[in-house]
Amino acid sequence: MTSSTRKAGIITATAAVATLAGIALVHPIGTAFSQEMPMMNHAMSGDHQMPGVMQHMMQMHGQGGMQTSVNAPTMAGQDAFGAIQEIVRILEADPSTDWSKVNLETLRQHLIDMNEVTLRANAASTSIDGGLAIAVTGEGRTLAAIQRMIPDHAQELNQMNGWVAMAEALPDGVRLTITSNDSKEVAHIRGLGFIGLLVSGSHHQPHHLAMARNQMVHQH
Repeated sequence: MTSSTRKAGIITATAAVATLAGIALVHPIGTAFSQEMPMMNHAMSGDHQMPGVMQHMMQMHGQGGMQTSVNAPTMAGQDAFGAIQEIVRILEADPSTDWSKVNLETLRQHLIDMNEVTLRANAASTSIDGGLAIAVTGEGRTLAAIQRMIPDHAQELNQMNGWVAMAEALPDGVRLTITSNDSKEVAHIRGLGFIGLLVSGSHHQPHHLAMARNQMVHQH
């Protein structure tokens, strides 16, 4: 065998080995690629579904926003403001309201009186035979509020639970006396004390509405 023939054989053998190696290398790559294709297709399919998912999430977010608007605050933020707001809503819902007679300023001044008596007045209670005597005192605007409110409230208490209520003027306020012949009511009166007696009864709300309608005589 000549030298040229040997070289040709070596070249041919080398080419064959390279070809076989290339085939072996391409096969796993092709297999992997073919295996990845369904995954890519699945991913693509998932991508196509994303707008629906996002839409659902946005809808959920939107529903949350709607719930927030539905669950809006209801508190007026200030008691007198809220009380007047409630009266205004009642007046506006009543077609018979005569707006030429409505006087909300009178109601506002009365609510100021209530605030003064409730939060600023001094109330010294003394147990007496059959009930309680309370010296309700104050100065300035508070004194004026006491003088307006306590006598009127005594008249209301005088109609409740068989109580006997009286208001007596003091130099710096009013003495409120409430008594009963019933021992249980005596305990009731003493247990309520000044503020409990002040809030007793259900006349305040209709009183406020009548005041706003200017349907009753009141110093405010």
